[in-house]
Amino acid sequence: MFNVRVYGILLGDNGDILVSDEYIRGGYYTKFPGGGLEFGEGTRDCLKREFKEEMDLGVEVTDHLYTTDFFQMSAFNPEHQIISIYYYVRALEPIRAPLRSKPFDFDERELKIYSEKKECETFRFIPRTRFNEESVTLPIDKVVARLLTAR
Repeated sequence: MFNVRVYGILLGDNGDILVSDEYIRGGYYTKFPGGGLEFGEGTRDCLKREFKEEMDLGVEVTDHLYTTDFFQMSAFNPEHQIISIYYYVRALEPIRAPLRSKPFDFDERELKIYSEKKECETFRFIPRTRFNEESVTLPIDKVVARLLTAR
């Protein structure tokens, strides 16, 4: 079975890179914002929906950056193959979601969500000068991080 994921690369004013720090299924992950493609949805619409749901942020999806070109088994279900698609996105409005300066700096609101959903997330920008493949957790994100730092 295939699991299609769509992620956005949002660059800040200084080229800083937005990441999502998440606690999911007992593990801590730093990844690019985005999520799973739903049935009947296009990849760009998926990414717009994910940014709206996760950050209450309207975005414009711009250039395609990368699509998985190797086998990647899901970390959560060994019967699923992950295909991830990455696009650059541009914020259409100011970011209202709380931004953190430290990884996994969850506030009371996120911890309340955790108590209900058993997962939580928060967002932060990593300065481009400090961003590298070690900044993110997932194998496919590491490939994209290398692409971003090579530019």
